[in-house]
Amino acid sequence: MSAVLTRRAALFGGFCLCCLPKPGFSAESFAMKEVGPGIFMRRGPNADATPENDDAIANIGFIVGKEAVLVTESGGSLADGQWLRSEIVKRTSKPIRHVVITHVHPDHCFGAAAFLADKPNVIGHARLREALDARGDYYRQRLVDILGADKAGSVVYPTQEVKDGAEVDLGDRTLRFAAHATAHTSCDLSMIDSASGLLFTGDLLSVGRIPSLDGNLNGWLKEIEGLRGSGATRAVPGHGPVSVALAPGLDALAGYLTTLRDETRKAIAADVSIEKAVGTVAQSERGKWDLFDSYNGRNVTEAYKELEWE
Repeated sequence: MSAVLTRRAALFGGFCLCCLPKPGFSAESFAMKEVGPGIFMRRGPNADATPENDDAIANIGFIVGKEAVLVTESGGSLADGQWLRSEIVKRTSKPIRHVVITHVHPDHCFGAAAFLADKPNVIGHARLREALDARGDYYRQRLVDILGADKAGSVVYPTQEVKDGAEVDLGDRTLRFAAHATAHTSCDLSMIDSASGLLFTGDLLSVGRIPSLDGNLNGWLKEIEGLRGSGATRAVPGHGPVSVALAPGLDALAGYLTTLRDETRKAIAADVSIEKAVGTVAQSERGKWDLFDSYNGRNVTEAYKELEWE
């Protein structure tokens, strides 16, 4: 296979490959931004994975507490995770005790290998292990094909599996976790920081970059309503600006997903084939999202498969 993913493979290959390593980006060119007291985030570009960017395409960062550090997202490769770790040790000597993996997609989990020597508690959804068993080796091989074995990283499993909620105390702030029903993926995890009130959504919220449906469309719309009721007013999304007003971000996301749902239902009712629906559904959203042409077709395919048996 080519080292660069073909669009057809990305759209219809079965596994979501939206988050594997566009030219011109590198992890070293990014800057950390302090989005709240002791909360540092790096914005990933709205780009696909290539050798030039080390799969450093997601928003990643860390939270410094009185006693310890929590990594909010580990990065998309060993190289990306190593970059993040170097940024942490520039700012604090406190131990890195927790690494959060919000879901199975490569840009959010393969950096975890960079923290293994710290022997952290790795926090993930109760279904993350199952998802990693199904996809982890495949995702890793694709990263090896793109980045090389020395940069790809390894599959890291959670040591703390969240099912009904959990808390982590960093000494002067508590992170409260929520394990979501199948939505963006089957294993989405979010958390709220008690000190700042920031909601860390993972890819349950994407701002500016088209969301990727890899779970359940109706479930995602339901989880969006749950996020609205979280009490948070600002959020750190998985992609986009590293701190956003929560309500407008959710409104835009829900607008796209609702259009995707409603127009897919209409296509099914009119007996429009899935091949034709891919090129017609949700086209009114095209100017609102980066990478629309790359991923809307896949989203339509996933929506069609879900909704045709309603």
